[in-house]
Amino acid sequence: MTVTIVDAARPVTGGVDTHLDLNVAAALDPIGGLLAVAEFPATSAGHRDLLGWLSGFGPVARAGVEGTGSYGAGLARFLRAAGVEVVEVDRPSRQARRRSGKSDPLDAIEAARAALSGRACGAPKSRDGNVEAIRALLVAKRSARSAKIQALNQIRHLSFTAPEELRQRLAGVSRHHLAARAAGLRPPTREGADPVIAATKTALRMLGRRVLALDEEKARIDALLTTLVTQTAPQLLAVFGVGIDTAAALLVTAGDNPGRLRSEAAWGAPVRHRAHPRLLRQGDPLPA
Repeated sequence: MTVTIVDAARPVTGGVDTHLDLNVAAALDPIGGLLAVAEFPATSAGHRDLLGWLSGFGPVARAGVEGTGSYGAGLARFLRAAGVEVVEVDRPSRQARRRSGKSDPLDAIEAARAALSGRACGAPKSRDGNVEAIRALLVAKRSARSAKIQALNQIRHLSFTAPEELRQRLAGVSRHHLAARAAGLRPPTREGADPVIAATKTALRMLGRRVLALDEEKARIDALLTTLVTQTAPQLLAVFGVGIDTAAALLVTAGDNPGRLRSEAAWGAPVRHRAHPRLLRQGDPLPA
């Protein structure tokens, strides 16, 4: 009897240390042996080359990717679309990097070993649906809120140190009306006008108009958020005490693929206290 032994292709595990312009990848065999390390541009073509390079060693079982919420987001999205299981790998701590030194190849190898051993097993956020759109709007809203607070504080400080004429006009004005009052100031244009009054009025007018413009931005963002949150998870808004901002924060924490969250601990304490995670049951798809 003749026995024919066919060697099946060995599955490969990849690991990637991601950067803004360059990704460093490592390939491991099934028992953790290092096959190779290579660098690829952080571009669409670079992503294709990286996957092709990994596939040259055998079928890609999974890939551990660092920074899936920042530099590695595009690569993780590409690999997932290509049918590769993507595992989210935490970056080494700064203390560990200071002790051993920063090494991109070593970080890539460690990412692959974390994925192969199961030490890293979390799925990254897919970032390809309504929730990613909500996250982008929340970034802009937080920025607008911070800029508004800063501008209002600057208006108030200038009013404290302004010449008496301006101090009296702005004294006692509530925070809600301060920007409009400042925006309505008219700097003197005649020659010989007091330069301090002219400059202070100009600064106050600009800051006031900035706050009003930021209010308009926030209103547009709120309208878009309301539409997206209502489409994505109306069950959250039906809960007493949960408004658009809280629902949006919960959705962003869950991501477009909430099935990756296997326990309450995965939500993180700050968000878990705002509403119960069972409002988004494990495995429930988010409506498109």
